[in-house]
Amino acid sequence: MSFEVFWPRYLRAHSDPRTRAFHVTGTLLGSALVIAAMATRRPWLAGLGLVAGYGPAWISHAFIEKNRPETFRAPLASLCADYVMAWHVLRGTIGEQYARLGASDRT
Repeated sequence: MSFEVFWPRYLRAHSDPRTRAFHVTGTLLGSALVIAAMATRRPWLAGLGLVAGYGPAWISHAFIEKNRPETFRAPLASLCADYVMAWHVLRGTIGEQYARLGASDRT
């Protein structure tokens, strides 16, 4: 499946802004921990990064969106989409993505 096909599906699975906030926080924290693991040669930080990255995301799907994380259906596309979504949230352009793709944004 191409990213262009996956992206609208991913956005629909993340329509609540609280879910996006959990994802962006987890993505940034998880990434920082993985980078720290490489910089300090402490592999346990990478493991902590995975927990910090995926934990909040999966919790938000269970309790906010009440859907299944896309990670389980398309792991690589989902990881890429996490970064794309974080970029748009941080730039303030996520609403434009929802409007452009015709997906629902519950903001």
